[in-house]
Amino acid sequence: MSAPDQNLTAALADVKAEIARTDNKTSLLLAFVGVVLAGAWTVAKDAPLNLATVLVGGAGMALLVAAVGLLLSAVRPNLGGTHRVGFPLWATLTADQITAELADDRRAQHIANLSQIAVAKFTGLRRAVDLTRIGGALLITAALIAAGGAA
Repeated sequence: MSAPDQNLTAALADVKAEIARTDNKTSLLLAFVGVVLAGAWTVAKDAPLNLATVLVGGAGMALLVAAVGLLLSAVRPNLGGTHRVGFPLWATLTADQITAELADDRRAQHIANLSQIAVAKFTGLRRAVDLTRIGGALLITAALIAAGGAA
């Protein structure tokens, strides 16, 4: 195997690994945010809350819900669009067309397309982390307001 061939194989594996890492992080953050939302709702629904607590806590919950939307977008399968290389393209081809498709070495195109997908996923995850941090800080602030009895 030549050096360029090895490099293409390694780059393709690296991009696929980055997508898998991002998807794993996204699923963990999605579970965490779900637990925080459920816990905050459970605590807040029966507690006597003043206006400041409701406003700050409501803003925190809204940011966490927005983070969930970003996380779901990051893991949503993209079966169409401009990234028509490999799967899911193969699902639309006959056996002979798949054989013809695989006859050409298109790893460089796969790397470019998968890299674009990885960057989009990573960007969504990064934004969701930012929203989660801000939303969590607002929920902590709301809890402190409620505990302190501030009006």
